[in-house]
Amino acid sequence: MRECDGKEAMNSRLGLLFVAGIILWIAGCSSSNNSSTVTGITAGCAPDIIQSSQMIQCTATLTGTGMFETTVTWMANAGSISSAGVFTAPVVSVPTLVSISATSVQNTSQKSTITVTVNPVNLLPVTVDAGPQPQTFAAVNEAFASVTVCVPSTDTCQTIDHVLVDTGSSGLRLLSSVLTLALPSQIDSSGNPLDECTVFLDSYVWGPVALADVSITGEKAASVPIQVMIPDSGSPPVPASCSSQSMGTNAGNSVSALGANGILGVGLFQQDCGTNCATGNGSAPPVYYDCPASGCNPTYVPVAQQVPNLVTKFSLDNNGVMISLPSVPTGGLSSVNGTLIFGIGTQSNNALQSATVYTVPDSGPNAGDITTTFNGVSYPSSFIDSGSNGIFFLDSATTGIATCNIQGSTWYCPATSPTGLTATNQGTNGNQGVVNFSIEDATRLLNSGNTAFSTLSAPLPGSFDWGLAFFYGRNVTTAIENMSTPAGPGPFVAY
Repeated sequence: MRECDGKEAMNSRLGLLFVAGIILWIAGCSSSNNSSTVTGITAGCAPDIIQSSQMIQCTATLTGTGMFETTVTWMANAGSISSAGVFTAPVVSVPTLVSISATSVQNTSQKSTITVTVNPVNLLPVTVDAGPQPQTFAAVNEAFASVTVCVPSTDTCQTIDHVLVDTGSSGLRLLSSVLTLALPSQIDSSGNPLDECTVFLDSYVWGPVALADVSITGEKAASVPIQVMIPDSGSPPVPASCSSQSMGTNAGNSVSALGANGILGVGLFQQDCGTNCATGNGSAPPVYYDCPASGCNPTYVPVAQQVPNLVTKFSLDNNGVMISLPSVPTGGLSSVNGTLIFGIGTQSNNALQSATVYTVPDSGPNAGDITTTFNGVSYPSSFIDSGSNGIFFLDSATTGIATCNIQGSTWYCPATSPTGLTATNQGTNGNQGVVNFSIEDATRLLNSGNTAFSTLSAPLPGSFDWGLAFFYGRNVTTAIENMSTPAGPGPFVAY
């Protein structure tokens, strides 16, 4: 064996020390990595109550020791979520809880799970336009929406557009000439088909009660009674006890007369008749009819079998509606787009905010009415109704405003156009609000080619009917009887 000299020995020892240093340094790094880890994670999404298809940002906050890794893996049991934490909600028809988790990539034992509530979309587009074709005259001041009806518990469905949105009635009514589905009949307690006579201010409609699943935007009502409106020549024929109730003719049983394919009644009451038609010791009112082959006769019908306000059948957003329409200038517009919002205080988009609440009676001759005061005189049979296409009030003898006849109807045609007027509305709770409104010569308006008017008006002796012209530029809320809201139970209107 060769003996090293002193210098070689020193270099050899330095080399060994250097190598040992590397080994110690590596060991030190390994020790440092082992002490850098994720020890906790907290996830969150804002907001945590959202609607179908809405996108929100989710974040994860990690804690740990040393220089830990902050990357997480996102997972959702419904909908989808990106690697950056952007969650897209699924489309739902009932309120749905979605579980979202963030898991540490470095330490998979660290996981945070949160729950997001996904509600059905409660926004239904509405349009004011000339209406469906063919019809006798172009529709004016009618707010239309689309609804989807299905044979119960099937995928056999039909979407029907240009259905009139009406806060003055309750229940869905579709024209038989438009409806292509064969819906099952509602059968009464005698085992006979059930028909209905629905009377409006200036007309009536007649036809059978059928059962359907109804979807409106993200909301759904399952196996509910609706009315199918049939023409005078249909079967069974219209009973005299029905047709004699109306001040007008049977104007509602055709597209040409109604100016719509149906009526979506989203008014103040849970059913279209309620307890008045359910029980009694005398003669049944001429609303629901038992219709055997021998003919139709009025009959009492349990509330559960009556045509309901569909809103009450939703799993959420079921206490009322809000109609939001933009302002319309004098002279009108060719068309207007707005929104029907389901629910009151149930989601972030349907809060009452600063609206004044006007409570109304839930029974009696003035059920659903407010009091309107004009020129010092109070009219307690007044009401707010999106299904009326103007502001209808008093008569020419009372107002001193000139009238004119257009296409067989009487309208206000003031010599000074527009004419500014003021009235005061009041609820049974004592809340009051001043309404400043203008009316224009209806001849000029109806010959303009426009369909949306805030100034269209006509006579209605002894009352104010604040129709769709009143809704422009306002968010008008209708709360359903006995349904809980942040402002107390309905019925009330608010704007």
